[in-house]
Amino acid sequence: MSIGIDASPLVPLWLIAAAALLLAVPTGLALWRRGRGAFLRLLLGLALLAVLVNPIASEEKRRPLDDILLLAVDRSPSQQIGTRPAETEAALTALRQKLARLQGIELREVSVGADPVGTLLMGAVGQALADIPRDRLAGVIALSDGRATDAESPPPGLAAPFHLLATGKPGERDRRVTILEAPSYAVIDKEVSIRLRVDDAEAGERIAGIPARVTIAADGRPPVTREVPVGTPVTIGVTPKKRGPNIFEIAVAPGPAELTPANNTAIVSINGIRDRLRVLLVSGEPHMGERAWRNILKSDPSVDLVHFTILRPPQKQDATPVNELSLIAFPTRELFEEKISDFDLVIFDRYRQRGILPSNYLGNVVDYVRNGGALMIAASPDADEPLSLFAGILSDVLPARPRGPDIDAAFRPALTAAGRRHPVTADLPGAGPPGGEPAWGRWLRMSDLEARSGTTVMTGAGDRPLLILDRVGRGRVALLASDEAWLWQRGFEGGGPQAELLRRIAHWSMQEPDLEEEDLRAHVAGDTITIERRSLTPQPPPVDVEAPSGRSRNIRLTDHDDGIATASVAADEAGLWHISDGTRVVSVAVGDTGGREMADVRATIDTLAPLARASGGSTRFLSEDGVPELRRVDPDRPAAGGGWIGLRRNGAYEVTAVTQVSLLPAALALLLALGLLLGAWWREGR
Repeated sequence: MSIGIDASPLVPLWLIAAAALLLAVPTGLALWRRGRGAFLRLLLGLALLAVLVNPIASEEKRRPLDDILLLAVDRSPSQQIGTRPAETEAALTALRQKLARLQGIELREVSVGADPVGTLLMGAVGQALADIPRDRLAGVIALSDGRATDAESPPPGLAAPFHLLATGKPGERDRRVTILEAPSYAVIDKEVSIRLRVDDAEAGERIAGIPARVTIAADGRPPVTREVPVGTPVTIGVTPKKRGPNIFEIAVAPGPAELTPANNTAIVSINGIRDRLRVLLVSGEPHMGERAWRNILKSDPSVDLVHFTILRPPQKQDATPVNELSLIAFPTRELFEEKISDFDLVIFDRYRQRGILPSNYLGNVVDYVRNGGALMIAASPDADEPLSLFAGILSDVLPARPRGPDIDAAFRPALTAAGRRHPVTADLPGAGPPGGEPAWGRWLRMSDLEARSGTTVMTGAGDRPLLILDRVGRGRVALLASDEAWLWQRGFEGGGPQAELLRRIAHWSMQEPDLEEEDLRAHVAGDTITIERRSLTPQPPPVDVEAPSGRSRNIRLTDHDDGIATASVAADEAGLWHISDGTRVVSVAVGDTGGREMADVRATIDTLAPLARASGGSTRFLSEDGVPELRRVDPDRPAAGGGWIGLRRNGAYEVTAVTQVSLLPAALALLLALGLLLGAWWREGR
């Protein structure tokens, strides 16, 4: 209960002030002249002003409010190490019991989880403080290992002691690997550098130079091991081997003492990109399809094209002036002997053997293919004649041989069963449903070939092989048994996807990863890992999925008509997942594999000590001091001491009722005014 005096003016205060001023002038003059009744007139004026002010006595009924203690519990991944979960739960139980014995304290709890940038303890505390009145905050207690990423950003509104009860032990030791620098992009098959440091120290220990064993593994390739000095930044070289994400797993062997192996491994993802591709296009003679090849290859900014068209055989003798012949001689020796290995793809377009390329140069092309090169043949007319490429040494790497003369009849190219699953021809626009007729225009001529190897993905007249794709040694060969693909570009009978087909053939020949017919991939979207297994064989076998913890599962795939079988797995663990089909292994990183949360998991009180000192709070390790006693302290008293921490006593309350009584009732005011008026009149009348 509280009693006070207040005012409830009957008129605006400015009017009361004006009346007081008008009263003061004549009354002051009368008092100065010592006129009769001046003092009584002063009392009468004051009484009238008091009536206008209307003084009242107020009585408040108050209800004390409990002070609020905010308890922030760190449940981030670093708090799940060793005995920290048990320490946290034991301290939480003890604090609840101690608080239950204190009067006038309300407990509010907030949990702090994982975040990609680390443990945002201050952010969680600040958000909770926004709902707590400042005049009721008794204090903040944090149960944490002290690894708060945002420790340098104290929460606004913290006007009470902050106490840290730290889990773990002082002077802990843990080996960890930290990536200092790593490129985001790199050219395929070219080594790039990753800068890293292995740390393994406790307070005051000097271990720089002590070696540690580091293992570098990438997408199922044999791991590479090397020794690196501890505590010293080092640079290691890695080589991306495929386009797109290349996942490198860098692991350091356990140290003398380990808190967790989670930070012994770092994941680096480098996007592999191709350098400019060099393509050699040799056109045996001018024809309508020559420009189509040139336009497709020149339109790709990543392709450097070298193109030669043979306009006349060397043995041809006529009266053509020399200044009207080719500006440069066909550099056969330079291209096919000295620099053949510099090209990523060699295309023979409607080429026949006319003595321009000796057999030893064509033999170099055979060696080029077997050593990893790419060869594309767009067949010329009369493939069964002695001058065709099928009659020379190049036939050793060609996947078909002539059966007879060319087929001079209109036909509509169609996909085979394998072609509907092969990435080069799958989902070509206008292919139509299985068993149906494609919505493409017809071609008018093709070579009559018999496939002897490779995969036939398109057929032509009489179901003869039209497009055959084959692997030879480490290289690839694509054979198109017609030179009339240009009819699609011209829109003959509706045309067809000529540019897309030729582009896919060229890029498959150059081993573009997106066009691999046997491939395994995985990518993460949200909390789901999507697995894709491309195969020419329907219903590929299940895949083995290994989680970062080592837990393994066998997952069945759902096959689709386009050659891709898929499955989804819940990404319920952060780290590096491995997926294997028995032959191929791919890795995919889930969650914060290289973030700040697990970069250093040693418990510390140093990061939050400045905040605790500034607020009048304290920091201590539970392993050394146990759970301290809780005391109520006044705002001007220390909030921590040996074996105890203080919670501020604010004395906050809420008013439940107010009783008001006028100190100058109307009747009393009237009697007082009349009495003073009569007194002044009587005094002046004497």
